[in-house]
Amino acid sequence: MDQSGGDSTTFSSHRLVAFTDAVMAVAITLLVLDLKLPAGVTDAELPGVLAASSHQLWCYVLSFLVIGLLWIAHHNQFSFIARVDGVMMWLNLLSC
Repeated sequence: MDQSGGDSTTFSSHRLVAFTDAVMAVAITLLVLDLKLPAGVTDAELPGVLAASSHQLWCYVLSFLVIGLLWIAHHNQFSFIARVDGVMMWLNLLSC
């Protein structure tokens, strides 16, 4: 119990971190599913097709980096947090 006399149920933060890892992995996977080459591209045409889709590739790289930075920041924050309560779980869920 805490000082106020209420029930302060807490849990290890490991499952919360694992959940966030999974959410980030799904987000990155969904990003890569959007990258598609046109059907019937030969090896000789590949450099031209990649150059034509460079905007889409850069958007993927930027999105990957943003998600990666958020994931790293989350891990850095939770390296200091050993236990979480229901409020922290909801806040983490809403921030994913």
